[in-house]
Amino acid sequence: MILKLDHIGIAVKNLRQSIRKYETLFNRPPKHVEEVPAQKVRVAMFQAGESAIELLEATDSSSPIHTFIEKRGEGIHHLCLRVDDLHRTLDQVREAGFEIIEQADDRGAGGSRVAFLHPRSTGGVLIELVEKNAR
Repeated sequence: MILKLDHIGIAVKNLRQSIRKYETLFNRPPKHVEEVPAQKVRVAMFQAGESAIELLEATDSSSPIHTFIEKRGEGIHHLCLRVDDLHRTLDQVREAGFEIIEQADDRGAGGSRVAFLHPRSTGGVLIELVEKNAR
């Protein structure tokens, strides 16, 4: 079951510079910064009420964030929905006809499990599903 909008992911070329801008916007530092090797990104999370803004910088030229920026430039990359049970939710969305992007590793930031729904099946929006504290 979908619980809430967890965060909005924004692809950035330079995480350090973007953090400085968002620190000014939020008037505070990010809640946390980490590298997520499985996703080939470095992320910084800024809390915005019950949701967050996630800045994503590619750590490798094969990263989906690198490819996104090359094609479209910096900007909103995805919407992330928090779910209570990723496995069950994936079964439900697959049955409903949504296309799931296959990935070798489901580890996300903060020890979460993640999966992505292809924009072809969601009206042009990349949707991430996240189960927090799944590990």
